Amino acid sequence: MNIVIHLSNKLISEAICELLLSNGYVNVVRENSRTNGFTPHVLLVDVTTLRQDLLDEYPNAKVLLIDTGMESEKLCATLLSYKIHGIISPHAELRMFKKAVTAVIEGQIWIDNGSVKALLHHNGTTSRTGKMSGITGREKEIIEYICRGSSNKEIAQKLNMSEHTVKTHLSAIFRKFDIKSRSKLLTLTMDGPFAGAPSVPVSQMKTGEV
Repeated sequence: MNIVIHLSNKLISEAICELLLSNGYVNVVRENSRTNGFTPHVLLVDVTTLRQDLLDEYPNAKVLLIDTGMESEKLCATLLSYKIHGIISPHAELRMFKKAVTAVIEGQIWIDNGSVKALLHHNGTTSRTGKMSGITGREKEIIEYICRGSSNKEIAQKLNMSEHTVKTHLSAIFRKFDIKSRSKLLTLTMDGPFAGAPSVPVSQMKTGEV
């Protein structure tokens, strides 16, 4: 697995590089020291170094963004502007970083707890077309479980309802956001703290269900 680290803080870049190399990742380089022909599977960036020309240079790389404490509006704008496969906190433990890298390589979406808190707020949600209100408490619960990777059946069991009821709620959520898939929720519901967010990073989001 090839990893390119391109962060604005050189000290952090060096530390992450050394940490990964000492833990079995043999093909890890910093952007300023990469050699010709080194094609990354994962590109580790922050909001300062994330640029479209960089993504164009590595079109097949999975982009893992380090959330260095961005405001929710900035995080929302970043996710809507670039194709990002995962977000992780710089305070994440190594085992969680490994899980995040594995998840994005496998085509999943990874969002850690700190970033999930930017998904919803008590007054409503924000989408590409502007603020939307009217997201009910139950719908917030369902969105939270979706972000955790739960299937319709799992959500039904956890919320003590039928799968049909879960699908009805999901259809209502999709209509409010004018979307057709779960994956869109991750980029179209970013604005403010997420009540009751899970204490572990989000992975393995199931996108095939309605």
